[in-house]
Parts: sequence; structure tokens; C-alpha cells
Amino acid sequence: MKKIFSTPDAPKAIGPYSQAVDANGFLFISGQIPIDPATGKIAEGGIAEQTEQVMKNIRAILVAAGLDFSDVVKSTCLLSDMDNFAAMNAVYGKYYATDPPARAAYGVVKLPLGALVEIETVAARPQ
Repeated sequence: MKKIFSTPDAPKAIGPYSQAVDANGFLFISGQIPIDPATGKIAEGGIAEQTEQVMKNIRAILVAAGLDFSDVVKSTCLLSDMDNFAAMNAVYGKYYATDPPARAAYGVVKLPLGALVEIETVAARPQ
């Protein structure tokens, strides 16, 4: 059985997908780009500011599902420019100071709405 999670504290989906789907004890969070849910616009600033907004969006969805960053088991980071990897990683690392999840990071040609970063996340419910 699957359950759809949605919160106004994260950006609403900009296409035919859900913010998150809970299935078999796992929460699959759709790729989050740095949209500020209060304004509906991409966060101002560079990669650090955009990564911070992405992580805030992920946190909001985790909280709505009754989870937190300690429950995250896998992240996939997409960057429009791999030269931004170190700066993204510095912000990302603040959220996973201990026992970080498995992760992949890719450079892509372009992200939605001109974003510099997108991160999708999988969390597991505690047993």
C-alpha cells in the first residue's frame, strides 16, 4: 500500500508527481529544487543558498511524514555545474553530520526552472 505525502511547507509539484510517496516503510521524496514555498520562486543567491533551500524543502517533507534527516538512507544530487560540487557538499554535510546516507552526485545539462541543484531523497521508517 502506498500513501501520498504533501505539505504546504515545501513547494508544490510543478508536474504530474507527488512531493513524496510512502511505500513498504520507505519514503520516496521527489527531486527538490530550490523553490521557496512562500514565494513560489527559485531562492536567490548561488549554489550555497540554493542547496540550503533544497534541504529546507526536504526537511519539511520529512517532518510531514513523521521522519527526520536521521531516517534518510539515500540521496541523489543533481548539479547543473560540477564546479559547484564542493559548495553544495558543504551545505549538504551540515544536515548529515553523523551517519550520512548513501549518495550519488551527477552533473546534468540543465535543471527545471534554471535551478543549480536538485536533490531526491529516500528515507526508511524505523523498525
